[in-house]
Amino acid sequence: MKITIGIDLGGSTTKIVGFQDHKLKIPTFVKADNPIASLFGALGKFIYDNNIQLNEIEKIMITGVGSAYVEQPLYGIPTYKVNEFTCNGLGGQYFTGLKDLIVVSMGTGTSLVQVNGESIVHTGGIGIGGGTIVGLSSLLLKTQDISHIMDLASRGNLSNIDLQIQDISRSPLPGLPLNATASNFGKVRGFVSDEDIAIGIIHMVLQVIGKSAILSSLNSNINDFVMTGNLSRFPQCREIFQSLETMFDVHFIIPEQAEYGTAIGAALTEEHHMEKTEIR
Repeated sequence: MKITIGIDLGGSTTKIVGFQDHKLKIPTFVKADNPIASLFGALGKFIYDNNIQLNEIEKIMITGVGSAYVEQPLYGIPTYKVNEFTCNGLGGQYFTGLKDLIVVSMGTGTSLVQVNGESIVHTGGIGIGGGTIVGLSSLLLKTQDISHIMDLASRGNLSNIDLQIQDISRSPLPGLPLNATASNFGKVRGFVSDEDIAIGIIHMVLQVIGKSAILSSLNSNINDFVMTGNLSRFPQCREIFQSLETMFDVHFIIPEQAEYGTAIGAALTEEHHMEKTEIR
């Protein structure tokens, strides 16, 4: 059986997956300054890493903001554009097998997609995400290197940054433990270390994303959230989302290979008979 490829093309990053006989090939992630350079670099690497010949590829399904730059079929292979939010939903279902869920795609910003069986609806989003971490780190830490930011954060002390309930109350408030955040960066009054700033930035962004996801579910019966996108690779995700699970009685799921969720969904759109537009 031939291979169907799914591509999530961002502004400067490309993620590629492929399915053959319902089995996932080795995925590929490439970063470049130009979306087209990123696309062809990633596609070439994917083909090489998986030892694929071009004539083995049946179709290419492409999504993401960078797909607007793609105006011709790739290598003469039938190439289609598919809706990014639909891809998010299908990716979340693929990871979990759940029928009803909210997919939280954590990229430069964050999008929220509600899935109820075959219904996939983009319910909104927030302008908080990886771009926020990079921007604030550039201002406050003089670096945009994600690896360096994560390393700094691993040695930071959040209690030097965030004002917690225990700082303003002797006893827990209803539904809020003493270590719950009362104010992000609310404790800063003077010098704090770069390590503390780094963990403060990451904690604020991930906490806002998690609480936004919970708020988006209030008019539904959904309490399962699938976290996808590049931010899922941050080691602080599990601890932060677990604390929100305890407070709000919800379930956050961070799948293996979560950063490829949208690309996986793109590859599955044909199988699920979702709308697509052929690039000619």
